Amino acid sequence: MPNHLANETSPYLLQHKDNPVDWYPWGPEALERAKAEDKPILVSIGYSACHWCHVMERESFENPAIAKEMNERFVNIKVDREERPDLDHLYMTAVTALTGQGGWPLNTFLTPDGAPFYGGTYFPPEDRMGLPGFPKVLAAVSEAYRNRRDEVEETADQLRQALGRANATTPHPGQLSPAILDQAAQNLASRFDDRYGGFGRAPKFPQAAVLDFLLRYAHRANGGGAAGMVRQTLDQMAEGGIYDQIGGGFHRYAVDANWLTPHFEKMLYDNAQLAQLYLDAWKAYGDPLHRRVATETLDYVAREMTSPEGGFYAAQDADSEGEEGAFYVWTPEELDAALGPTDAAIVGAYFDVTPGGNFEGKSILHLAQPTDAVAAEFDLTPEGVEETVAAARSRLYEAREQRPRPGLDDKIIVAWNGLMLKAFADAAWTLDRADYREIAVRNAEFLLDKTRRDGQLFRTYKNGQAKLNAFLQDYAFVVDGLLALYRATFDRRWLDEALTLTATMIAEFGDEQGPGFFDTAASHETLVARPRDLQDGAIPAGNSVAADVLLRLGALTGNEDWTRRAVRLLSAMAEPMTEQPLGFGRYLAALDFHLADPLEIVIAGKPDDAAVGALTRVVANRYLPNALLALADPDEPDDQRPPLLAGRTMRDGAATAYVCQQFACQSPVTDPDALVAQIDLAHATRWQEF
Repeated sequence: MPNHLANETSPYLLQHKDNPVDWYPWGPEALERAKAEDKPILVSIGYSACHWCHVMERESFENPAIAKEMNERFVNIKVDREERPDLDHLYMTAVTALTGQGGWPLNTFLTPDGAPFYGGTYFPPEDRMGLPGFPKVLAAVSEAYRNRRDEVEETADQLRQALGRANATTPHPGQLSPAILDQAAQNLASRFDDRYGGFGRAPKFPQAAVLDFLLRYAHRANGGGAAGMVRQTLDQMAEGGIYDQIGGGFHRYAVDANWLTPHFEKMLYDNAQLAQLYLDAWKAYGDPLHRRVATETLDYVAREMTSPEGGFYAAQDADSEGEEGAFYVWTPEELDAALGPTDAAIVGAYFDVTPGGNFEGKSILHLAQPTDAVAAEFDLTPEGVEETVAAARSRLYEAREQRPRPGLDDKIIVAWNGLMLKAFADAAWTLDRADYREIAVRNAEFLLDKTRRDGQLFRTYKNGQAKLNAFLQDYAFVVDGLLALYRATFDRRWLDEALTLTATMIAEFGDEQGPGFFDTAASHETLVARPRDLQDGAIPAGNSVAADVLLRLGALTGNEDWTRRAVRLLSAMAEPMTEQPLGFGRYLAALDFHLADPLEIVIAGKPDDAAVGALTRVVANRYLPNALLALADPDEPDDQRPPLLAGRTMRDGAATAYVCQQFACQSPVTDPDALVAQIDLAHATRWQEF
């Protein structure tokens, strides 16, 4: 008989609905039962693409004897961390404080009022690998709660107070200056892996926000070491096993230092950020590889991760039928069957497919040698090798589609959709791709129509149901995506929607006693502490994106209060940005914008005018991370325009561009070449000051 998870929409929770464990979702029913029966609570947190979550389920949660112990001793709650980042943040912080480490699955023991007192991550079913068996942990925790309640309550009270302090306190403010950017770049350079790219050793994560900052910093410094760090990392990842060489898109991370062996899950948020990063790198450096990777990644999302309603799915699992990576690896025999012996030999050499393999007897596709070397081996030209590989990709994709597919987490997370909305909108704008523009517009309409009610966003959507209160990151990321869509379409609707959501974000999440925002709204349920996660992780912090969008909207609208809020938040993060740049990449990008005196470009004309499009292409084709672009539509009354657009009119009936910076404007121009010259002049003049 299914447990209390049977009516949930989260695929992760539904995976556990038939466990013999009497799982509850987080909510009043479980919490009230714990109080009524005076039982401790076991909260187990994971997500659908988590490999070790699946392992612990098979070993323990499907084990009738272990489930019996859990049901007798505890009230058991299953949480999807992607649905409830607030609970995940609070209890991960507590477990890390208790044990010195965290991860998923996260298993935390709480008092009936929700205060943590013990926890850990993966527990095996019996003692092994230096870890206590889960039954032993259950018995010990239950015994402590029954017989040593004072100790449990004391630990819970200490953790409750520590969580309250940690989430209420922000760093002391510091002076904002270009020195922060310089020191952060130097700090990152000291941690850079100059052999394989990326930062640190294994496991190796993409660190998209940090690379975005370095790309900006290279633009600020006109090249230098930052450019080399970005290009080497992007090239190594694009050629490694972390990138799906057949279907496009990136896996979550590499377990090694050289990007060969990934943890095979694919997350929407990684692919959104990396598609954006590769696209920006192409604009900065013109490398066709970067453009190809960006478009292949977006095409993968459009093909495999987009719902019929226009939302983007959350993730694809690492496992196929319980075997990690099985969907993605190849043998020489499989290549031969799909391609024939001649092409299989060439493609096998290109992607390093060997009889022994590089992963459990099979081969993860990656580029192990230069194309020239493969060409020489087969007496071909490099162009001939590339043509053979390009043709083989589609045939291998078709062959791979016959395999059992990895599981799909088809819930729609609003914040992650905001990230991907931005990626598609920017790609539509940069590449002038109508199909990407249509995908972005459909997604924005979906988010505003299906995941918003009475002006409030919800966190998730599945099976026609939007549920759970949205968090700061949901609002900030959607605003960021809408701003990109406004730039890609010049449809004033998207700017207005961004302004409306921003006002709600400030009202619901703003900390009026200090800088920045809380992660939960004022109307959110009361937890053991009100969470505030300031550090960027696999996705940027809600606070860092909020600072970025407030700066941009403040500049667009003249709303000085929004600008002040952003500057106050960045000032509080001055020291962390300098000393811990790996965790504050998006803040550094926002600071770069703030210090750059943005280049303001206004085009006066009708959105569908070809001349407006020609002027827009000048901006879209160039890497201008700190430029603001807006349209002054002649049909829009001047008193309804943001201050940036006031007085911007067409000259002699022609589409006209205005370029301004530091309160000074160049002469209006109608010719795209003249606009190019003005942008180049503004860039050259600005960086003479540094």
